[in-house]
Amino acid sequence: MTIETTLPFDKEYVRNYSQQSEEPTWLTDIRLQALEQAESLPLPKAEKTKITNWNFTSFKEHTVEGSAISSIDELPEVVQSLINKENANNLYVQQNQTAVYSELTADLKEQGVIFTDIQKAAKEHSDLVQKYFMQGAKVDENRLTALHAALMNGGVFVYVPKNVEVKEPLQAVFVHENAKTPLFNHVIVVADDNSSVTYVENYISTTNADESIANIVTEVFANNNAKVTFGAVDYLGEGTTTYVNRRGIAGRDGRIEWALGLMNEGNTVAENITHLIGDGSYGDIKTVTVGRGHQTQNLTTNITHFGKNSEGYILKHGVMKDSASSIFNGIGKIEHGASKSNAEQESRVLMLSEKARGDANPILLIDEDDVTAGHAASVGRVDPIQLYYLMSRGISKAEAERLIVYGFLDPVVRELPIEEVKKQLVEVIERKVK
Repeated sequence: MTIETTLPFDKEYVRNYSQQSEEPTWLTDIRLQALEQAESLPLPKAEKTKITNWNFTSFKEHTVEGSAISSIDELPEVVQSLINKENANNLYVQQNQTAVYSELTADLKEQGVIFTDIQKAAKEHSDLVQKYFMQGAKVDENRLTALHAALMNGGVFVYVPKNVEVKEPLQAVFVHENAKTPLFNHVIVVADDNSSVTYVENYISTTNADESIANIVTEVFANNNAKVTFGAVDYLGEGTTTYVNRRGIAGRDGRIEWALGLMNEGNTVAENITHLIGDGSYGDIKTVTVGRGHQTQNLTTNITHFGKNSEGYILKHGVMKDSASSIFNGIGKIEHGASKSNAEQESRVLMLSEKARGDANPILLIDEDDVTAGHAASVGRVDPIQLYYLMSRGISKAEAERLIVYGFLDPVVRELPIEEVKKQLVEVIERKVK
């Protein structure tokens, strides 16, 4: 069976939604053009995973209105646990499609830092948002990026001006409460020349409905000699079909470092692609995932080198249990002219049950002679020698297996820059592998 792809809303709805949101004309035009393209474009190509029968388009409502809050104490406890209440100075919280809490310190505002919801940014910083919107991910890339551009209903915009260093992390929490409405969330993070920022986001469901949709696009730009550290924990519910498209573009001597915990409970297609455009640019992607139940995940990570002396590193660790399956596609590509570049990747999958399936596909595409590149991949079960060693010291089999799994995933967990987020990821991992 193939899911019906007729879109639930027409051009008139999209036009009215954009105008009622007081969006600039250029954004309304992009929405309408994207809607025209959405039905004719193909779905993203998910190697070795059939996604034609997944629900990416069927939902009942486009938005649900929420109310602003005056204190984070008004948030659900599960959301409060993600936040350091003693230092919640640079925080954005979105419930469903509504920005309910937004805080940025006065000194960062004075330096020109922007950290606000995407629709407010489009109104108040129109030229700046237009410069970056759908420039990493393209509208006509596939059906889901076009649908995203047409129906975007949430997200944040972060801009750090030239020569500004943001020392404290910025955190965004996206809470999905109403399963009838999809998350068409768009995030843009820009570090202009010689600037730096750490941004961390959490996606969390407070509902576990049978059928819901998340279509998330993130665009990260590290301009010349700029650095972006990006951390994320995605933990959407079992009934949510998720498409996540995270893109990075690094200029000359620009650095983008990703630490991603992909912990969704439902079927997921995730793409993380970083383009090292400038000479001396650097990209590092660390990803962990845990799959359980009957879920299917297709996770593609790609670093493409265009600049000379660019460096790209991919590290992906996954744990599969029950009858879950995961495809890990890792691609290191060095374009002609990107001499002296280095592309390295490692993908490892640990299976905890007989019916679990993992597939690691490392790919190197090299179109330049004077470079270095390498890859490693493994798919297997818990090492019986490690298990025996721990059990011989009085540790139960279940606890020994838990320790092995945690050690296996630790290289990414320890990279998350906010302790509350790191703690959340550890708790999710333990919950999913017990």
